[in-house]
Amino acid sequence: MASLLQMLGDFPRRLAEFLDRPGFPWKKLILGFSIGQFALEGLLSLRQYRVLQQTKPPKALQEEISQETYDKSQAYGRAKSKFGLISGLYSQIQNFLFIQYDVLPKIWSLTGFWLARYLPARFSGEISHSVLFFLTFNVISQILALPPSYYSTFVLEEKFGFNKQTVKLWISDMLKSQALMVVLGTPLLSAFLKIIQVTGTQFFYYLWLFSIVVQVFAITIYPIFILPLFNKLSPLEPGELKSGVEALAQRLQFPLDSLYVIDGSKRSAHSNAYFFGLPWKKHIVIYDTLIAKSEPEEVIAVLGHELGHWSLSHTTKLLGIAQAHMLYIFALFSVFINNASLYNAFGFHTQRPIIIGFILFSDALAPMDAVVKLLMNILSRKFEFEADKFALDLGYKKELARSLIKLQVQNLSTMDADWMYASYHYSHPILAERLKGLGWVSESKVAEEEPEVLTAKDREL
Repeated sequence: MASLLQMLGDFPRRLAEFLDRPGFPWKKLILGFSIGQFALEGLLSLRQYRVLQQTKPPKALQEEISQETYDKSQAYGRAKSKFGLISGLYSQIQNFLFIQYDVLPKIWSLTGFWLARYLPARFSGEISHSVLFFLTFNVISQILALPPSYYSTFVLEEKFGFNKQTVKLWISDMLKSQALMVVLGTPLLSAFLKIIQVTGTQFFYYLWLFSIVVQVFAITIYPIFILPLFNKLSPLEPGELKSGVEALAQRLQFPLDSLYVIDGSKRSAHSNAYFFGLPWKKHIVIYDTLIAKSEPEEVIAVLGHELGHWSLSHTTKLLGIAQAHMLYIFALFSVFINNASLYNAFGFHTQRPIIIGFILFSDALAPMDAVVKLLMNILSRKFEFEADKFALDLGYKKELARSLIKLQVQNLSTMDADWMYASYHYSHPILAERLKGLGWVSESKVAEEEPEVLTAKDREL
């Protein structure tokens, strides 16, 4: 038994030695991972694009969805698919150039120069340098992301009637996000690095505990300080909807503290509803677009599904999985943190900054992240079916089905999907699968549809 424990204790050290070999082709390996993932996602997108070229709705939706709405949904899906392929290629080229031409050590050297020349000597040291590097790298990334972000918001979403933002609001949101990155990112990154510096080889355990504290802190301050920077939360007015939601919460013993309406319509026409908060104090947020386009009992049915996640402990299970995954990430990082061959391969020959090590480690871990994403999507879809069944058992079969159909029409969500594409990308089942799970049989068209007429050019997208 003692020898087994000793072997397990030596495993991280042995693994670190095995991976830290002079001349190990880390750059080629990570570039290969990146290109391979892009090729895989491109192949899946092509499979999905064939589905988006179909001209008739799935059988389960033929009585519910008009041909005009189906055509528009398919055109929207094809437009998003083309944009996703082009923006993915744009990101892939960026990533390739960053890696191939050692951009990271160049930014590290530049920020080191700024630190030495323009800041007082008390700011010298790895933590200050890492913070400046992080903020600079983030600004560069934000600038590079501007073209696809602008096109997505003001061309693609605008064309299909979803964008409600002005350019001024778009810029304001971006500047607020950057300000939050400075205000919150600076102390959090500093604490992250300090923990690693002072706790030695067992830093991953303390880092994991710190991440849990940060998550609780974020849940606490989000509705008070962060969300109001971007959206207005208003108490839900007394009426049928509020009484129905409160009765549902009381029935399920859900610790409801407040009911809010969020002004999602100032940015988008898409609809949603969700809850957040600590275990003993929850808040429900309903989009104004959902209230405007649904009957009160349909909104309550949607919340019956959402509270089903809580009642069936889905949120707790996902939180537990997330914490285990976080601990695994930090523990594995402890194996890579001093990997000289990894640093050398990317141009860091004399320095081994922790933040650089974490970035490179994250790139090396990309294939495992793809597997985790696939498994989490499978689990998420299982939970969605279970939450639908929960709402069904509450007596909301008709209301939930009607609401799902209306949301499908309002959001122009994809009506059908290639099974491989859906397995990799979708965390929710498609509508036809959910209606089948509910045992829904259409008696009359649910949604009042007034889609914009597609032009011949739209149909070609």
